[in-house]
Amino acid sequence: MTSDVAARSPVMADVAELAGVSHQTVSRVLNDHPNVRPATRERVLDAIGQLGYRRNLSARALVTRRTNTLGVVAFDTTLYGPASTLFSIEHAAREAGYFISIVSLKTITRSSVGEALSYLVEQSVDGIIAIAPQRTAAEAVAELPSGLPIVAVEGGEAGTTPVVAVDQSAGAAQATRHLLELGHTTVQHVAGPAEWLEAEGRLRGWRDTIEDAGAPVPEIIRGDWSPRSGYAAGRAVLARRHRPDAIFVANDQMTLGLMRALAEAGLRVPDDVSLVGFDDVPEAEFFSPPLTTVRQDFAEVGRASIRMLLDLVEHGSQRAPDEARHVVEPELIRRASTAPAS
Repeated sequence: MTSDVAARSPVMADVAELAGVSHQTVSRVLNDHPNVRPATRERVLDAIGQLGYRRNLSARALVTRRTNTLGVVAFDTTLYGPASTLFSIEHAAREAGYFISIVSLKTITRSSVGEALSYLVEQSVDGIIAIAPQRTAAEAVAELPSGLPIVAVEGGEAGTTPVVAVDQSAGAAQATRHLLELGHTTVQHVAGPAEWLEAEGRLRGWRDTIEDAGAPVPEIIRGDWSPRSGYAAGRAVLARRHRPDAIFVANDQMTLGLMRALAEAGLRVPDDVSLVGFDDVPEAEFFSPPLTTVRQDFAEVGRASIRMLLDLVEHGSQRAPDEARHVVEPELIRRASTAPAS
């Protein structure tokens, strides 16, 4: 390394000189271009390591008007669904060559969502994904000015903002139909919080399937996604005059709490009560008994949202409403928590 390079920050030309390659070859290596020989790539990477070279992303952004960074607004990432969605988006972004800047909100109001989006715009992100599972968040995203590259995940119906969403209603219909086909006369539902779009989609799928079958529609019990609320729902079910023998629960954590309530009352799953959850958390197959549940393809949610956002970033395309919603199909996973009605 020459003394003048040691006295200043190395630039790309220094890397090219040390590696004995062109400036363009160094650029190709930095951008992970496939048309670089392995030996040449290794030589360039060695030179980068020796010089301690770091790309000047600010200068690059001035030239390309891109930062190769995408913004994500996330809500309540302590829950399995939002956390898995965020992970899948980050993974898909990295595969596409982008970094992620995340703003995670504890409370969801129009003001907090607006502030988060404004912060990301000030960071010069190339586009934004808003994980908007609650009605307030979806409405705040829908009110954003047009022209901003933004995609909503679980954000309600598509309008001016493109949406990527799992078909919650279809998943609930699969779960409810499965229980009815086992001979159960009706299916009790333990729903999620009313503010959550996913909970309302699952409630709609359950109710429509029950009504289509001509079965009685029991009054729902609501929880807050937690095992504690599932336990409380189980106690409420047991207190009813006519105890159901089939229950569809809006997520797996609440199902776990409900299982405990049934066990404490001396009821066996599935001999006395068949249970179906939703989400297929990693622990679901280790519940006792292993839980029948609805699996969401979070990896596809991530890939689809990144594809849709990069389409907007690259081309600024405006989609018709029927083309602006990418629906990911769920899958019923049958395990041992359901059985034919006695």
